[in-house]
Amino acid sequence: MYYVYVLKSKKDGRYYIGSTNNLQRRLREHARGKTKSLINRRPLELVYCEECKSLIEARKREEIIKKYKAGNAFKRLIADAHVAQSVEHLLGKEEVTGSIPVVG
Repeated sequence: MYYVYVLKSKKDGRYYIGSTNNLQRRLREHARGKTKSLINRRPLELVYCEECKSLIEARKREEIIKKYKAGNAFKRLIADAHVAQSVEHLLGKEEVTGSIPVVG
């Protein structure tokens, strides 16, 4: 299974859109500062997550969501998601050295 996800920085309110085949691992990497573009934007919150059947489908969906980013479609996508939770809650505090909220 593959996932497309949206993280929101609690520090600056900006969004990060990504895809992965292992959501837990990827969120752990983000929480630990392993992503250069997010290292100074932590803590993060997972505000949207969607399952996809293939890598190709996930990448296509990621590109579509990135095109939405500045418009009303993106705002509706995030508003309708109702998934925000902390990464610490999802992963457990011992696994996270920074914090990232995530989908539950």
